[in-house]
Amino acid sequence: MIDETFLTTEEVLEYLQVNLRTVYRLIKAGKIPAVRVGRQWRFRKRDIDAWLDSQRPRAGRGTAAAPAPAGARTTGLARPRILVVDDEARIRDLLAKTLALAEYDVDVVPDGRSGLERMRLSPYDLLIIDLKMPGMDGLSVIREAQRYKADLPVIIITGYSTEASAIEAVNLGVAGYLTKPFRVPQVLAAAAKALGE
Repeated sequence: MIDETFLTTEEVLEYLQVNLRTVYRLIKAGKIPAVRVGRQWRFRKRDIDAWLDSQRPRAGRGTAAAPAPAGARTTGLARPRILVVDDEARIRDLLAKTLALAEYDVDVVPDGRSGLERMRLSPYDLLIIDLKMPGMDGLSVIREAQRYKADLPVIIITGYSTEASAIEAVNLGVAGYLTKPFRVPQVLAAAAKALGE
């Protein structure tokens, strides 16, 4: 028997951990099929799961796409490229899923050194980074990343916010500063603002 589990809009919001605007964008773009029942939308769970599988982040894949030319900014035809650097797997997974649903091209890495290596090899449009990580901390990574691309927008996420780190972040010109626990709409709004959307 085929599983025909249907979800309401509210259940999809909870399942995908996104806001209503993102769900409507996905419906309009034809990314997730929806059926109108009266004044409500219904979604087939297997369709959403299939779409989620197609949006898995590229981190750890054996084959990489050819990198864009150094210093290139994505155009309206290409999806903005975001690099997430966080030592917590749960946070990396949440951000990867959320940003992919909002139609961003997302790579994730667990530490600062890996993040710098990714940025050295390929340009990104936005860096989302944790402040406190083993080895190289977030502020050190930001300073080094700005050598590769001086105008790279940066969003800091941290569970250990201090006045000194916030001041240094402002001095480094970060585009956003979110404290954990953060809500998904905050991340999407910060990313859109940092990318000038």
